[in-house]
Amino acid sequence: MAMADAVRRRIHDLEPGRSVYAIEPLQDHLDDAFSENRLRTVLLAFFAATAVSLACIGLYGTVSCLSRLRQREVGVRLALGERRGQIVARFLVQGLRVAAAGCAAGLALGLVLTRFIAEMLYGVSALDPATYAGVVLLILFVASLASLIPAVRVAHIEPVRILREE
Repeated sequence: MAMADAVRRRIHDLEPGRSVYAIEPLQDHLDDAFSENRLRTVLLAFFAATAVSLACIGLYGTVSCLSRLRQREVGVRLALGERRGQIVARFLVQGLRVAAAGCAAGLALGLVLTRFIAEMLYGVSALDPATYAGVVLLILFVASLASLIPAVRVAHIEPVRILREE
């Protein structure tokens, strides 16, 4: 930008009828050109994070509700000698099974709809395997946490208290 006045004067000397305006660094020009794509990418990332959060809250609520409904069964299993770790594993597998089905459906829809989202992506391919793998791993990790919390809670109930309530 320090040379802008010198460039203007030199162009005016060579061609007096030509006007020079809007001189800016190349990086600023490129930033303006890609700002819309960047905004779309940020919005898509925000919506994706919202969708992941809602899926995790839904999975947590479902597993928590199922664990409350199955308290009597868990109490009987504990009274008969099943270990708490086995109960936690059972609920964890149940939650991960639901999450895996959701991931499979999401991958299938993602692959089918690649041509619609390809033009909205900035800096990544619509068929990027690292992105797909990262999303699946993130969903499975969060789903395991969302399943683990109610599973641990139900596994630490006292069987005598549950059996007396019934």
